[in-house]
Amino acid sequence: MTALFATLLTSGVVAEPSQLNLRRGVTDISAQVYDLHMTIFYICVVIGIVVFGAMLYAMVFHRKSRGVKPANFHESVRVEVAWTVVPFIILIGMAIPAASTLIDMEDASQADVTVLVTGSQWKWHYKYMDRDVEYYSVLATQPEQIANKFNKGENYLLEVDRPLVIPTDKKVRFLVTSDDVIHSWWVPDFAVKKDANPGFINEAWAKVNEPGIYRGQCAELCGKDHGFMPVVVIAKEPADYEAWITEQEGIQRKAKEEEQKLLAMNMEMDELMEVGARVYQSACAACHMPNGEGLPGVFPALKGSAIATGEMTKHIDVVVNGVSGTAMQAFGKQLSLKELAAVITYERNAWGNNTGDTVQAKDVNALMTGK
Repeated sequence: MTALFATLLTSGVVAEPSQLNLRRGVTDISAQVYDLHMTIFYICVVIGIVVFGAMLYAMVFHRKSRGVKPANFHESVRVEVAWTVVPFIILIGMAIPAASTLIDMEDASQADVTVLVTGSQWKWHYKYMDRDVEYYSVLATQPEQIANKFNKGENYLLEVDRPLVIPTDKKVRFLVTSDDVIHSWWVPDFAVKKDANPGFINEAWAKVNEPGIYRGQCAELCGKDHGFMPVVVIAKEPADYEAWITEQEGIQRKAKEEEQKLLAMNMEMDELMEVGARVYQSACAACHMPNGEGLPGVFPALKGSAIATGEMTKHIDVVVNGVSGTAMQAFGKQLSLKELAAVITYERNAWGNNTGDTVQAKDVNALMTGK
């Protein structure tokens, strides 16, 4: 046994403490949860020692081979009262700090920042309710790592293109919901794990004490790419956060202005196909396959399909608004007008579809706004 333990130590197999226990985290609530967990754990350890110790003592010192005669009695009122009252007192002692912590966890009032967190297959959307900033956060791990062609990075499957950014020392309220199925937004260091249910809004909150990068993931089985839906949060000092959020507002305002200019322009087929191919590979190919043939019985083919070769308005509607009751999600908020126009044009002219149609930003905008 000693040799085995020494081997485990030298080989690095022995787990770190954080792998065998809860993290203390970086918020006051996470510290409360950790302390509560350890308190209950030690109570359970003491109970286990007392109970199993009494059992072991009875088996060793009151065994038949020692000539001990069993007691002959039935229904002791004192014993009945003791094993009812003592557990009750223990449970009350455990419930008081647990109730206090649970009440604190659910109190999302008087928040300094509010973020709407929306889960969709398989990404997170963040919208700052008090600022004009919103964006999607998507897995950034290289496909080659997932396919075992490249070595896996340190944060394999726990890295995104656009993390959520929040300020330290400020109370941040999270409004958690979903566009499609049930997801769960989970950041262990915050002691926050809240289900994202379609049609409902759940609340959670965190007040991060230390700047840093904190990682989590979707903790509810939500479909085939459930394992590719990480959460990354960057906590910045309040001044750095304010500079970041102001910069993002400027970037998004400029992007909207550019989109408005685009409505008066017509893109050439070559440009639409180039942009469309890039968008299709990043947003559509996982389901409909790079060759447009889909997965029979699971995801429909676009090559030669009635949607991709039929009425253009119907095709735009499917891509923008999705198809209720299917895995086809709405891309109206995920892609820009230019990207939407380009990918629809690409689908209508790739793989031999050859409709000759060019979809422009103004066509997509007309369907989205009804103008």
